[in-house]
Amino acid sequence: MNTLKTVFLMTIMMILFLFVGNLVGGSNGMTIAFLFAIAMNFGTYWFSDKIVLSMYKARQITRETAPEYYSIVERLSQNAGLPMPKVYLIDDQAPNAFATGRSPQHAAVAATTGIINTLSEEELSGVLGHELAHIKHRDILTGTIAATFVGTITFIAQMAGWALMFGGRGSSRDNEGGLGSLFLIILAPIAATLLQLAVSRSREYAADAGGAQIAHNPLALASALGKISQANLIKPVDNAGPATAHMFIVNPLRSGGIAKLFSTHPPVEERINRLRAMAADRM
Repeated sequence: MNTLKTVFLMTIMMILFLFVGNLVGGSNGMTIAFLFAIAMNFGTYWFSDKIVLSMYKARQITRETAPEYYSIVERLSQNAGLPMPKVYLIDDQAPNAFATGRSPQHAAVAATTGIINTLSEEELSGVLGHELAHIKHRDILTGTIAATFVGTITFIAQMAGWALMFGGRGSSRDNEGGLGSLFLIILAPIAATLLQLAVSRSREYAADAGGAQIAHNPLALASALGKISQANLIKPVDNAGPATAHMFIVNPLRSGGIAKLFSTHPPVEERINRLRAMAADRM
């Protein structure tokens, strides 16, 4: 299923570029857009994880530089039957974490200094187990490509806005271009949100259950989710944006009212209740 989602995302990205290319430059624009889309898809597949990690200035750590953090990831990877991923640390006091990469053999786990300093060892194990579950379920490539895709949609919408403001007017071609640009400006944020919802909500429940099994402690993960959620209400992750919000274990963006309906994550309260029920079933 995740392979199909990945192919779908890459196909939609190519179609979007072709549409914009035709809108801007006709057949010549479509040709340039086609070549650009191929390069974009290639780069997204091979380098999207590095792009996301660099966005948050994550630095790779080793057993020598962060022994406790590294050892927890190593132990849980063995529990999950996964290759040891690369381990990264983000210098940010807001507690949060995410996983990225294109496969279990080319995966990375990133956690903030805030989550390491805030959570107990059991709670941190639950969080890292959750991220390893994403790797095991092969969610990471889909999620990372979605982040790049949403960023691309946002960029195209901004370019369409500038084209609408400063583009020429008067001819039928100009009028069509203006309508197309207006269409992109309206559609792009909606498409980006729907795309994130499609790849995020259900997989978070599955990763919670998988992480609880890997760490052997559903209640510790439930406790961690509560702490992370409360802390992010006070101070979210620096530089967090809509394009990458779905990758974190808890949404790093503030949302309230109707915005909750379009959150990239299920309600934390529901996730905690499911983990508590899971713990009760194991007794």
